[in-house]
Amino acid sequence: MQIDRRQMLAGLSGLALSGVPSMSLARSAMQLGEGAVIALSDGNLVLPASFFFEGLPEDELDLILARHNVPRDELTPPCNLTLLRQPGRTVLFDAGAGPAFMPSTGKLLDSLEAEGLAPDDITHVVFTHAHPDHLWGVLDDFDDPVFGSAELMIGQAEWDYWTDPDTVDTIDEGRASFAVGAARRLSAIEDQVTFFKGGDEILPGVMAHSTPGHTPGHMSFEIRDGTSAVMVIGDAIGNDHVAFERPGWAIGSDQDTDLGAQTRVRLLDQLATDDIAIIGFHLSHGGLGRVERAGDNYRFVAKDA
Repeated sequence: MQIDRRQMLAGLSGLALSGVPSMSLARSAMQLGEGAVIALSDGNLVLPASFFFEGLPEDELDLILARHNVPRDELTPPCNLTLLRQPGRTVLFDAGAGPAFMPSTGKLLDSLEAEGLAPDDITHVVFTHAHPDHLWGVLDDFDDPVFGSAELMIGQAEWDYWTDPDTVDTIDEGRASFAVGAARRLSAIEDQVTFFKGGDEILPGVMAHSTPGHTPGHMSFEIRDGTSAVMVIGDAIGNDHVAFERPGWAIGSDQDTDLGAQTRVRLLDQLATDDIAIIGFHLSHGGLGRVERAGDNYRFVAKDA
């Protein structure tokens, strides 16, 4: 069956691709003071490449994809959630896709179990944004909260956008199911939610950075202990090939493609200049690594490559 952009955005690709095996559950980690930052796998997406690359310069795009051994027709980006384990708290950044989005996703609980953790051990869940692969894992098959003991934290602008009843009519038609799904899940967890804005220290040593474009209220998070730091970038930098080599290109996976490109250019410059480690939700090798300059552009250097 041929999967088009509209089907994927409506969440139907999971049904169409139910026979596609998921990738192995990658894990990468770094020490941070007395604690650890761990990238945990929720599986992987299966998407048509046109979702990301439609309208980009074909010849140059083909050269970049070939250089990174990225297929031209279909992509299987990993989903790397971030776990912060410190004395007195266990913080999860994003909640994964859960059981309802794609059969190749929803592996987070297995990854937590491998760490010796159950959902009730999570003290905080902090959201980068409310797209399905980041939010829908807050509810189980019975629509009960998965992280019932946790404080759930989301940027005020992101909450306002997805809970606005007008969003489903103003978002592009293909993403309407995202709006419906986000509003339903956010309503179900409202009693557990607290809000923040860019620039807030949301937890001791955790600073929120506004990185809009992929969604209107997308956030990244700088986790710091003394001179050591790692930036949880969510989908602000959505892949480790085109987004690094041509950060100024408008990429179709961003809701506001121009703003997404501006954010990406600014963020990559900051990360390379400050030499801060990153965890990217859809980057390879567990998503943990660093940004290096490569001429006028950048490259991703994975910790576990």
